[in-house]
Amino acid sequence: MNTLLPTSTAGSLPKPSWLAEPETLWSPWKIEGNELSDAKKDALRITLQEQHHAGIDIVSDGEQTRQHFVTTFIENLDGVDFDKRRIVKIRDRYEASVPTVVGPVSRPRSVFVEDAKFLRSQTDQPIKWALPGAMTMVDTLYDAHYQSREKLAWEFAKILNEEALALEAVGVDIIQFDEPAFNVFFEEVNDWGIACLERAIEGLKCETAVHICYGYGIKANTEWKKTLGNQWRQYEEIFPMLQKSSIDIVSLECHCSHVPIELIELIRGKKVMVGAIDVANNDIETPEEVAATLREALKYVDADKLYPCTNCGMTPLSREVARGKLNALRAGAEIIRKELTSL
Repeated sequence: MNTLLPTSTAGSLPKPSWLAEPETLWSPWKIEGNELSDAKKDALRITLQEQHHAGIDIVSDGEQTRQHFVTTFIENLDGVDFDKRRIVKIRDRYEASVPTVVGPVSRPRSVFVEDAKFLRSQTDQPIKWALPGAMTMVDTLYDAHYQSREKLAWEFAKILNEEALALEAVGVDIIQFDEPAFNVFFEEVNDWGIACLERAIEGLKCETAVHICYGYGIKANTEWKKTLGNQWRQYEEIFPMLQKSSIDIVSLECHCSHVPIELIELIRGKKVMVGAIDVANNDIETPEEVAATLREALKYVDADKLYPCTNCGMTPLSREVARGKLNALRAGAEIIRKELTSL
């Protein structure tokens, strides 16, 4: 991008209350049948308009057409039985009822391509599309078929690559893989997680990103964060190998966290989406608070590689709060742009 400090969101944005229950993950749709398809498009138009109005430079679908950033993709695959459920601990943090892998997984058809094509038709701005990462997908299922997290992850990496290539073909500029599991399973990340990420981006000519955060602002995640101490050094475990990877952009949590900002130095040379907006509370940042986070990040990221972003998705927030946070993100980035161009 030619824009200095281009702003974007990490992923989800709140859905309209007529489409799904506000501030709720996995909320069922309030509309059914053929009307649901039109309603999702209307929601996508609205979230795009709000991003345009806030001055966000790299826009997204806000995940308006999916109930969840992981399970909606998996629902469209063969080999996973959503009626056969088991209780598992997700990311070693909280228990959830999840579907079961009962046979070879495959992608019978594209999952998000029509949605991405529609988004592309609605805007001339660069667009980013988020997909779940292979390791995070594995961690959201009970595997009764492969009985190997690594084998299942490699199959998902192939499927993700198929989807990513199709998304690129309809005009997506940045494809992002969401891997919050990278902040938990360090040995697996370095043994095969990053290799699976490389497989997922194989052959892509558009820019690629990996988003690694500490999760949505839900109770299970906020309680986990309280156990991490005064310094959250998880990135230190995985950044060295990510720096050597082919991924173009690393998206990370920063503002209002205990992540030592100097850890960003470990990915020097990569483009970095720095989370300058906290999604775990309803307080709307001031532009100066956003600017302060970006100033600190600039000690470790070259200005032409810094992308101001949110820490994570904002589905659990109200639309009013999310709107205020988007405005703060743009305004804070503008403060730093003026400082940089006046030097």
